[in-house]
Amino acid sequence: MSSASPTDGAVRAGRDARRGNLPSLTGLRFFAALLVFFFHSSLSNSPIPPNDPINPFADEGIAGTYEKLLLNTGYIGVSFFFVLSGFVLAWSSRPGQRTTAFWRRRVTKLFPNHLVVFAASLVLFAGSAITSVGHWLPNLFMVHSFFPQADVNLSMNPPSWSLSSELLFYLLFPLLIVPIRRIREGALWAWATAMVAGTVLVQLVSMHLVPDTPKSAITPISDMQFWFGYLFPPGRLFEFVLGVLLARIVLAGRWPGWVTTPFALLLTVLGYGAGFVVPFEYTFVVATIIPIGALIGAVAVSDSRGDRSWLSSRTMVWLGEVSFGFYLVQGVTIFYLRSLMDGATYGVLGSLLVIAGFFAVSLAAGALLHHCVEMPAMRRFGRSRKEMRERAGAGRPAPTGPTGEPVVPVQGGRSPEPGSEKPGTPTVPVP
Repeated sequence: MSSASPTDGAVRAGRDARRGNLPSLTGLRFFAALLVFFFHSSLSNSPIPPNDPINPFADEGIAGTYEKLLLNTGYIGVSFFFVLSGFVLAWSSRPGQRTTAFWRRRVTKLFPNHLVVFAASLVLFAGSAITSVGHWLPNLFMVHSFFPQADVNLSMNPPSWSLSSELLFYLLFPLLIVPIRRIREGALWAWATAMVAGTVLVQLVSMHLVPDTPKSAITPISDMQFWFGYLFPPGRLFEFVLGVLLARIVLAGRWPGWVTTPFALLLTVLGYGAGFVVPFEYTFVVATIIPIGALIGAVAVSDSRGDRSWLSSRTMVWLGEVSFGFYLVQGVTIFYLRSLMDGATYGVLGSLLVIAGFFAVSLAAGALLHHCVEMPAMRRFGRSRKEMRERAGAGRPAPTGPTGEPVVPVQGGRSPEPGSEKPGTPTVPVP
């Protein structure tokens, strides 16, 4: 990532941003989740034993092409969510925010959705993906990706592996943001470059120091290499911290004006193409980390200027808000439903209908999860009873954010007035 001098327009956008709404980034979240959906629908080996194909195409040539074209999309979508998670947390963070209040909100954001899908998986996958307490107990507490065993880190609902990384991010953010705020503005790009280099280092260690046998049932590398290079939460911290640094860069007005959204999209296409020629391990993060960072920063600058786009439309913002649920349910709505078809494959039209059915069910289930579980949980448990009593005693209702979740006050500062939050402010995304 270059530290080229920003143009006057980019400087003004950053200086005037005042941590405003980012509706286009909210809309963009849906496309990241959609990339993961297409990746899951193309797999020739399910992560759920006995690892039967998910890909519904009967023609081997078409099935192979569909899988090859979408092989890297899931990795891009997850990496986007991790970088965006750091960006949004830093964007909305204020000095003096109570750490316990922050942790309470973040755990409330993750756990109720996870618990519902966990329970569904416990019932549906009993006897196949679940064989012992040691497989499901780490998953329940969202620490399963810290375990190298494949029957643990991808147990229960396979997409939930990423929650271990998000949990680590949330635990460390209050500690990380303090020194990151002290970094000189002129050194921010150097630190961002160091984070990109860190993603390369993780894969070099995985390729040369981690055992390459036994081979994974779902990737061309070993189970240990897949775990260390992709699933292991500490290895994903580089993406998260990069997002935090990029938020500081945009807010400081140091975003290069020539890195626009169209340019970032072009970089993303090139990075995706590079995934077909670089070593497989580099497709996880390395091939697309710079394009992802460029896209998030460019869209944030555009939103800060008040530019309107179709990504900031009401429909796209809603799709972005339900994207966490849409992502999380795919272990049930794709992997389980496909297992009911007894490995049947179909012609082109039939396969397209199967994929469209998976999409419709996943989106509907994700929306239900968002509206019936996530939002009510945030309203009920996102603030402590003490905070609610304090606001009730002051004669003011607890303020809520754009998705109906309560706003955590800044210690020593002034909480937003009710209704002062505008639709489109992204809540912290979870891949």
